[in-house]
This record gives sequence, C-alpha cells and structure tokens, in this order.
Amino acid sequence: MKQNFTVRQGALAGVEAFLSVAQHRSFRRAAAALGVTPSAISQAMRALEARVGAALLVRTTRSVGLTEAGQRFLERAAPAFDELVAAGEAARELGQRPTGLLRLSVPRAVVPLILEPVIASFCQAYPEIELEIAASNELVDLAAGGFDAGIRLGQLIAPDMVVVRLTPPFPLVVVGSPDYLRQRKPLERIDDLRGHACLRMRRSNGSIAPWPLVDGVKAVEAIVSGPLIAHDYSTLLGAAIQGIGLAQVPGPLAEAAIAGGRLEALLTPFAVTTPGVFLYHPGRRQVLPKLRAFIEHVKNQSAEARRDGTTLPGVNSQLQIAAGTSGEETALSRDEAYNSV
Repeated sequence: MKQNFTVRQGALAGVEAFLSVAQHRSFRRAAAALGVTPSAISQAMRALEARVGAALLVRTTRSVGLTEAGQRFLERAAPAFDELVAAGEAARELGQRPTGLLRLSVPRAVVPLILEPVIASFCQAYPEIELEIAASNELVDLAAGGFDAGIRLGQLIAPDMVVVRLTPPFPLVVVGSPDYLRQRKPLERIDDLRGHACLRMRRSNGSIAPWPLVDGVKAVEAIVSGPLIAHDYSTLLGAAIQGIGLAQVPGPLAEAAIAGGRLEALLTPFAVTTPGVFLYHPGRRQVLPKLRAFIEHVKNQSAEARRDGTTLPGVNSQLQIAAGTSGEETALSRDEAYNSV
C-alpha cells in the first residue's frame, strides 16, 4: 500500500523546544540545553501553539506545566522525535564509516573474472558491510533499482556516470572450436561470415546485436545468423566451445579457452577494441564510505598483484586493473562510449 509522506511546511518547527521545556519544566533551562536564548524558546512555543491551535503549556512566574493538550502532544511527539533522532544517527553512520548494505549490479561474466578474486578478502576486511551482487545482463537504472554502483562494459555506460576503470581496453574476438572449423570453409574476410553459423546476443531492449568489426578505419556491423540466441556472453562462449557455431565475445572471457586449444581466435585483423570494464555510479557526492571502501579494496588488491608479479586468483593477465589511472574517477567520454554492441 502506497503511503503518503507529505508533511505540512514547518510542521516540526518548535517540537524540539517544546520537548526540552517539557523535560526541564523551565524555559531558561530548556534554552541552556539547546544552546539558544529563553526568548527564542518563547517564540518557538508561541508559533507551535498557534499552529497546533491549542495551548500546550501553563506558565507561571515560578513554574511551567503541561495542559491536557500539551500532555497528549508530549506522549505522541516524544517517541516520534526520538525516532527522528535515531534515523539521523543511522544515516550519519553510513556517511562516516564503511557499514551497511552494498548492492552492485553486474553482468554474470564479470563475477568469476573480476569479483570472485576479491570477494573473500573484502568481506574479511569490512565485516560491517553486507555485499550483495545482483548478477544480470539487463541494463538497470541504479537509482530506481536501489543499487550503489554497477559494473559494465564501457560502451554500455551512460556518459553522465562517474566511472572507475577496472580493466584495460580489450578486443571483442570471434572464436570457434577446432571441431566446428574443420567442417567449414576458412574465415579470411568479414563477408565469409555469411557461410557460418553465428551465435548471437539479444540486447536488453529486445533487439539482436550485430557483430561490430572494423575494416581498416571503417566500422562494420555484420548482420549474422545462426542456431542460437543468448542473453549473455558466458552462454555464447560455452556454445562456441561445444561447436554449435562461432561467437563474438570479450577477449579476456575467451582467453583461457583459446590458450587451452578449445577455441581459435578468428578474423583478428578485423576485431574492434572496447573501452574495457568499468565500475560506475551516479556521482562523487553520492559515494558513501561503503562504496569508497570497495573501490579502494579492489585497487589495492590489483596493486599488490602487480607488485608480486602475479595476477589475481582466477583472473587472467589481460583483466588486471589498468595501472596508472585505474583508480581515477572520471565521466566516461563520449569517444569511449562505443555504442555498437
């Protein structure tokens, strides 16, 4: 049921002054407790009583008491005001130290390649943060979905987002299994794709994505066909390994299969280079300590791996966080926001 949270303008004005007077039974002591003058307390009380439409206090030269209306107001206002104070403290806590629920929206393929190597160490380093990873290939509105940040390919991120680079740029590679390729004609040109079974990706908007390629300096969108349509790169990669057809996937995702001989990279002179993978969020003013802690942790883990001359566990060398500017937060430029995928 939708609730109406409309509050009349100034409805809370004077409530703290009233509660202080009710507690101390003195305008002077209430003023001292709040750090204001007794005349300020008097003005606040007159305004509150005028707004409520009833006298709340009985004041003599020697004491201050509550009217029946004042007692009823106190019984309802005191616990409500305590809740408001507690709400402010809870919000302030989130703004001062790494705590609370950190929600990330990420593609499924990113989880094993980028997140799994750092999840355990992050949770151990920040036990007061609950990390929630929503793995989906749907492009979501971070604010509407209640997410603190997202991780996506650079070309899929709106230019007004603030981004933190997680990987260097990498190619989208066309791959096929040796078994599949033995049965088909060789691939030497982009036009040769017409004679092949090509596995395709359905975008979150419902359209089938063409294969972006480059012929010299000319960008090409190859309209391909084949027996399988998927919604994520991992499914396409697995189908290509099984010999169902050719797939176009991010290079780092296919690297292990290529190195192991399960896939071959094809049409490499025509491969396009994507900006890479980025963590993104709406803006610097909205970065709470929990998100800042995650960003710094991922940067530090990558820096340690580079110093040791190793890669993060489970992450290939191409997917190490780019050195140098990897931790800088910037708005993704429109030149980087390649929109062909």
